[in-house]
Amino acid sequence: MEKIKELAQLIQNAKNITIFTGAGMSTESGIPDFRSKNGIYSQEENVEHYLSEYYFHKNPKDFWAKFKRIFSLKLMGNFEPNKGHLFLKELEDMGKNVTILTQNIDGLHHKAGNSNIIELHGTLQTATCPKCKTKYDLTFINAHDLPRCHKTNEKGEICNFILKPDVVLFGGMVQRFDEALNKAFNSDLFIAMGTSLEVSPVNQIPVYLSYEAPKVKKAIINKTPTKMDHLFDLVIHEGIGATVTKINQYFHKK
Repeated sequence: MEKIKELAQLIQNAKNITIFTGAGMSTESGIPDFRSKNGIYSQEENVEHYLSEYYFHKNPKDFWAKFKRIFSLKLMGNFEPNKGHLFLKELEDMGKNVTILTQNIDGLHHKAGNSNIIELHGTLQTATCPKCKTKYDLTFINAHDLPRCHKTNEKGEICNFILKPDVVLFGGMVQRFDEALNKAFNSDLFIAMGTSLEVSPVNQIPVYLSYEAPKVKKAIINKTPTKMDHLFDLVIHEGIGATVTKINQYFHKK
């Protein structure tokens, strides 16, 4: 409990908190870890090829068929935030300035009610027309085997362009990386939650912090060790739900 107490105190003393979340943040909501033994990589062949910028432009019809199957897109709207997501909203309610940098594309941080979220790898919840930039929600995407833009121009012509999901595909650029890095640098406390820190370039954020902003306190909560644990001031190898429950118990004792 000493580590829990230390983290709780760090949270209480911090005004600006940056949270960096990975797939382990959402597993307790029933969403498989992308790279786990039960994840997409173990169940599908050539995932990086079929979920790439190249394949979308080469064969958008087959891309969408595979994209929807791989991500079980019709189920995505059924998942709910878990204790971890809700804890981050509670930090905001406590008056903390919370910024969430997430690798996840499930939209659960939005669903939990957090207000300052940078989705580094985009989101499954929307898709955008590459031509006219009209955005469509998940309900529209799921209603069409091949989602096309329905916007009508001044001449009464339907755009009809095939939509592109608002997810960073393989070969695509991470979104708002510099902004995310600045948020981390300007925080009092940086907490990584449910991430193996294997995916670049976003896994370099704690590295940059260690060398360029050593005054920022850093903690990581992850079930298993990572190759970057040595960069953190506090390391907790436990599930997120169990950890935040203990932190809340500490808060309530105060």
